[in-house]
Parts: sequence; C-alpha cells; structure tokens
Amino acid sequence: MTTRPTAPVPPESFVPTPADVEAYLRRIGAARPDREDSDALRELQLRHLRTVPFENLSIHLGEAVVLDEKALLDKVVGAHRGGFCYEVNTAFAVLLRGLGYEVSLLQARVFGEGGKPGIPYDHMALLVETADGRRRLADVGFGDHSHYPLDFDDRGEQQDPGGVFRIVEGVEGDLDVLRDGKPQYRVERRPRELADFAAGAWYHQTSPDSHFPRSLVCSLLTEDGRITLSDRKLITRAGGEREERTLESEEEVRGAYRELFGIELDVLPVVRGGIPDSNPR
Repeated sequence: MTTRPTAPVPPESFVPTPADVEAYLRRIGAARPDREDSDALRELQLRHLRTVPFENLSIHLGEAVVLDEKALLDKVVGAHRGGFCYEVNTAFAVLLRGLGYEVSLLQARVFGEGGKPGIPYDHMALLVETADGRRRLADVGFGDHSHYPLDFDDRGEQQDPGGVFRIVEGVEGDLDVLRDGKPQYRVERRPRELADFAAGAWYHQTSPDSHFPRSLVCSLLTEDGRITLSDRKLITRAGGEREERTLESEEEVRGAYRELFGIELDVLPVVRGGIPDSNPR
C-alpha cells in the first residue's frame, strides 16, 4: 500500500490575505479558479511558467536570498521578479494555499553528470492535493521542465508539451522523475518545512561546486518555446528553431530584462567568477 503523506500547513507559515492572492493572480494573468481542482492547477502552473522567470540574478546583484514566505511573495509579486527553485516554488505554494489547495514542500536531489544525484535539498518541488482527490507534483522552479503538474501516483508515461515524463520508484522509497527516459531528479516523499532548505539554498549561492554562482541566467517559457538571457547571450527557441545572439551594450541588456522578462534593473548583475552558463536549470 502506498503511504500518502499529509500536507499540513505549519502554524508559523505565512497566510496570504485575499488581496495578496488577487495580486498574485494578476501577476500571472490568471483568474481565480472556481474550484481548487487539477484542471485549475494545470492552468496556474502554465501561466506561472510563462510570466515568472527562472532566474538567479540575486546571487550576482549581491541580494540576499531569504527563505521567508512573505519576503518571497513581495519579490515575485511586488518587485515583479522571479527566482530559483526555493524562491519561486515557495511563492507558488503560498498562492496555492491561499486558493485552498493542500501543499507540501518536497526535497529532491538533481541528477548530474554520470547519473549521480546531487546534495540533499538540491531542489524543491511541490506535492499538491486537489479538490478532485488527486495528487500532483507541481514545479515552477526547474527551468526547462514539464509545463503541467505531473500525476504523483501514475507510474506510466505522462505526455507533456515539455516531453514524456515518468515518475518511477527509486531507492529507499524515493521517486525518480524522468524526462524522455533521462533521470531529472530524485524526490523524497516526506513533507518538509521551508527552513529545511536553508542549507541547500546557501550551498547554491556560495559553493564553487554549484553552477549558480558561476552562471547568470534568466529564462521564461513562451507559447512556442523558451527565451533565455545568460549574461549578454540571448537565446530564443521557437517552433523548434534556435537563435542565439550577443547583446552589445548595457542598455540593450537592461532593455532585454525589461521587455522580455518584465524586470527593471538599475544595476546589471555581474558574474564574479567562472564561466557564464546558458543552462536554464
């Protein structure tokens, strides 16, 4: 028998006001769903991926990455920014809870070169329980990944615009998420608290073994592909075609952040070490 983890909201968790929820929905261009079911969740995740960029600019702007629900809501909604997994998935969890969904934070380890999983708390994903009795693995913080939440209990192939996904039994009770047959990350079933991810977030901000301090990325899903800005390299994928060009001036870079991602920057982020990397993860 499969053990179903519960999804309690910790007593100290930030509770968004109705105004917070409405502002978040406006941020992603979504109407308030009539019912917190699977169909509404699909729409919310897709709209989130198309409006809130996966980005690590804070690391290169000297901004602190604070794992606090209210601070992250202010960043994503108030400041019109994005973030990496701990930030955008936490913010998305706040929105979903404000809409009535039950949400758990799950820790995951990303598979790297040679198929070896990374550190514990390498990644955050969301287990969402819906009003129609389904459990979905939602994720708006893995860059180029599934467009829609995955069925957490389905062990068969799941078709998605981002590829063919499977969730399979892993080691020691964990689950492996595969995309087109390639392992993406190993997710633990046990619900976690936001504070549990502090060490992983610190590692990815500071460790020379993490690609985040060595890379600068801002990436957004589009209707027909994806657009990514890595330092001054602008990569556009549309209709199966890939175009890459280098932006010449700081003003052009600042304009790309503003026009393509909705991010206003007074100071441009600077990679202070390593080689810029265009990988949207």
